[in-house]
Amino acid sequence: MDSAASNSSSGAAAAAASAASASGNGVQGGAGGDRPEDASKQNLAQVTGSIQKTLGLLHQLNLNVSSFSSASQLPLLQRLNALVAELDTMQKLADGCNIQVPMEVVNLIDDGKNPDEFTRDVLNSCIAKNQITKGKTDAFKSLRKHLLEELEEAFPEDVEAYRQIRATSAAESKRLAQSQSVLPNGDSKVKAEH
Repeated sequence: MDSAASNSSSGAAAAAASAASASGNGVQGGAGGDRPEDASKQNLAQVTGSIQKTLGLLHQLNLNVSSFSSASQLPLLQRLNALVAELDTMQKLADGCNIQVPMEVVNLIDDGKNPDEFTRDVLNSCIAKNQITKGKTDAFKSLRKHLLEELEEAFPEDVEAYRQIRATSAAESKRLAQSQSVLPNGDSKVKAEH
């Protein structure tokens, strides 16, 4: 393979890398802003570009090795050196990225399985735990209702006073929440911009 072909192939790999980092993968390249999220996105875009460049170099190496002759030894060595340099660059860029991958995902990938299985399993586990918690909540609501019914039969005046206190307390909490512009779940209300 001659140097002109390798330069055009290298240019195509770089173009593919920049196109990949600028589009569909959710990472935006360009100048980083003042926020740490922007710097992190820029670092991730650079790592993605380096990965794409490394894949291009590996493809070129594959072509050189598959059609190896003694005359192509120098270009092969140059590509090997370029690969080592790019892997070093990738490692340095990756040090700036703080991405944590659960070991379960790495193990699934090592086993040749789809890492989406991990996500599915985690979601199924959350759903199961949510159903258990909902069952406990419903059981406590049922117990509370049953106890109030039993207490009402035994102490009707006290239960009526309890219900009035609860209604007054709930109304006061609602009024206080509305006056502080806080939602009942603790979130602050955000005014919509027009």
